[in-house]
Amino acid sequence: MKFLTTNFLKCSVQACDISNDNFPLQYDGSKCKLVQNNDIEFRPEFLLNILDRIEWPAILQVAADLGNTTLPPNKPELNTNIDELTEEEQIILRDLHTLLLQTSISEGEMKCKNCGHIYYIKNSIPNLLLPPHLA
Repeated sequence: MKFLTTNFLKCSVQACDISNDNFPLQYDGSKCKLVQNNDIEFRPEFLLNILDRIEWPAILQVAADLGNTTLPPNKPELNTNIDELTEEEQIILRDLHTLLLQTSISEGEMKCKNCGHIYYIKNSIPNLLLPPHLA
């Protein structure tokens, strides 16, 4: 599961829909195995297009859960014209590319902060199916 995916997952328990604690899910850094895939092509246009859709506080929280506390506290404000990107902005985009697209969680656990339900990640696939008593 790509790190970017963590920004779109929330608890599937119906009762958690009314809570603000169902997103982002909490990741157990000691149980999560991260892998890096450097074969994914760097596409700055894609990153610039998704940056507005990213919930930065959620990215910060998940990164911290997984041991990365180096991200800036505020979402980077970047020039939207690729030809006008500064060298610093290109470095920021490359760093985001590495984190969001090249970094994956191959094994681990995610937990809802509201109800405490644990979702497992196996072979890079998050299992969001609920047992019958929670569905």
